[in-house]
Amino acid sequence: MTTQLKNYAADQWVATTGEGTPLYSAITGEMVARSGSEGLDFKAMLDHARNVGGPALRAMTFHARARMVKALGQAIMDRKEELYALNWATGATRQDGWIDIEGGAGTLFTMSSKARRELPDDVVLADGDMEPIGRQGTFVGQHVYTSLQGAAIHINAFNFPVWGMLEKLGPTLIAGMPAIIKPASPGAWLAEAAFRIMIEADVLPPGALQLIVGHPGDLLDHLTCQDVVSFTGSATTAMKLQSHPVIAREAVRFVAERDSLNASVLGPDATADSPEFDLFVKEVVREMTVKAGQKCTAIRRALVPAAQLDSVEAALRERLSKVVVGNPQAEGVTMGALATPGQAAEVRQRAREMASEARLAFGDIDRVDVRGEVDSAAFVSPLLFRADDPWSARLIHDVEAFGPVSTIMPYRDLDDAIALANRGKGSLALSFFSYDPEVTRALVLGAGAFHGRIVIVDRDSARESTGHGSPLPMLIHGGPGRAGGGEEMGGVRGVKHYMQRSALQGSPRQLSAVIGRWLPGAPQPEGPVHPFRMRLGELPIGYTLKTPSRTVTLEDIEHFAHFTGDTFYAHMDEEAAARSPIFGGRVAHGYLILSFAAGLFVDPAEGPVLANYGLEGLRFIKPVKPGDSMRVELTVKSKTQRSEDQGEVRWSVSAFNQDDELVATYELLTMNAA
Repeated sequence: MTTQLKNYAADQWVATTGEGTPLYSAITGEMVARSGSEGLDFKAMLDHARNVGGPALRAMTFHARARMVKALGQAIMDRKEELYALNWATGATRQDGWIDIEGGAGTLFTMSSKARRELPDDVVLADGDMEPIGRQGTFVGQHVYTSLQGAAIHINAFNFPVWGMLEKLGPTLIAGMPAIIKPASPGAWLAEAAFRIMIEADVLPPGALQLIVGHPGDLLDHLTCQDVVSFTGSATTAMKLQSHPVIAREAVRFVAERDSLNASVLGPDATADSPEFDLFVKEVVREMTVKAGQKCTAIRRALVPAAQLDSVEAALRERLSKVVVGNPQAEGVTMGALATPGQAAEVRQRAREMASEARLAFGDIDRVDVRGEVDSAAFVSPLLFRADDPWSARLIHDVEAFGPVSTIMPYRDLDDAIALANRGKGSLALSFFSYDPEVTRALVLGAGAFHGRIVIVDRDSARESTGHGSPLPMLIHGGPGRAGGGEEMGGVRGVKHYMQRSALQGSPRQLSAVIGRWLPGAPQPEGPVHPFRMRLGELPIGYTLKTPSRTVTLEDIEHFAHFTGDTFYAHMDEEAAARSPIFGGRVAHGYLILSFAAGLFVDPAEGPVLANYGLEGLRFIKPVKPGDSMRVELTVKSKTQRSEDQGEVRWSVSAFNQDDELVATYELLTMNAA
């Protein structure tokens, strides 16, 4: 029975009022679903996202949103077999589906984890440190991020119906922004099923997610400066969307990830008997055949030293001969079909164009042996071209056949390889197979400006390497120029695409209250209770302990030197220390200052402070000499709930001498009972 896909608008499943567009299996050619969006009020969907979903998400802290995103990933994992059952009709193998389905859920898990580690349990994100402005410290600056008050429009590609949706969704929801998702028609049945699982997980506030399974109608006509459009697809469609008059007029943020003629380079140090040679060959074949080459990061151009060209061609031909094309449900099949017969026809046409300037080294453009029962024209043979004169060729650097197609070509030296790689005019990914770090550095310096990601693979990293074509949620995914100039994922960097950065100026007291973090110059209230006696929820931001003073004696310094073994001249040799342009005489160890500081502020009894697990930003400002005294100010800078019963406290620690001069400063991290 054909499935009628439904839209999800204003928290209701809504069927199209029209007949709908038929969607076909890439394997059998049979109709598997109908999609359509006739009857939807797209302006009302945007209004619902802005007025219902946005306020609900912004009322949640970063940590609450992150836990929600984790729950969505878990819901996908719990019901993944339902998605695998639909996956094969997209033309994908089980392994392809693993990248799409479980890889998508994994992206949500990673984004959730990074958000809970790196973002505050708050709704405002401070960006960097305070900037002093006034001389007296009463007027300062602080950059902050706050959530945009619009909707994110996600327009996704057909090649990864689940991962492509989730990798955009994680950063968007953590930023506190609702999303309206528009999947591509091929494979839309898989995207709709994954979306339905997330809605049924019942962890999203109303208005947080909506779905359009047909044409988006006049959706873009109603955008404002608070909205974001995130697009994955062809350069032609990207340019059409980006030039939409409303997007231009309202300066709507537009994040694009589009066509990319990615390259892989076999280093000049690699020979036929080196591990890097074999790793390169395996990677080129893998990138040609995973998802039948329908990957925006796939290797389209394989660059090899001229002396190795014949050896590389022979090795690639041998490995490609073992690829089995066919129905993913048939035993032994390693490469499935393209998404649609039309997509396959376009790839063949592109391949014919490329054949005018490069020799076909493996495969048949018009014919492919297919295993299993199929009734579709969506299958294409892996096609390997060879261009012996890559500089006289044009199409292999300008035309992307979005399928199992790649071209090998020689280079003279590293500069020639870099120039050829950069001829892609901006790419998502470049991989380099070399064991020479100096050569690798030269390649990065020469090619970095043209590539969003550079994967360096050698015998040391190969076992753990995720490969050329695997975008990772903790790293940016995007590239300059032809690749679209956008960035997705990248951990917290991706979250910031859906937030506004503002520069605040004011008093430390005001700005501290805004960001929920103590700033130097803000009030430091004291109280009768030692801060180590207070639980996480009882500690006010800015609460300060000011200790008595302690004199540092020469005997203290010498005892510390002998006890620790640190007999550096500045502590033990008066004449040498006197000659120092920095010390001008014997001084206390920096770590002695830290130890004495702890002795001054620590309350030793068992209590809410469970552990000291580190310090950050340590600076020794002024030497402490024998006979000087020191005191400490311990201030609650920020606090973050990590679990129901524990949380992190970040303390600002400042040590002063008898003249109230700052001698040392750092941030202390403790885990406290909630």
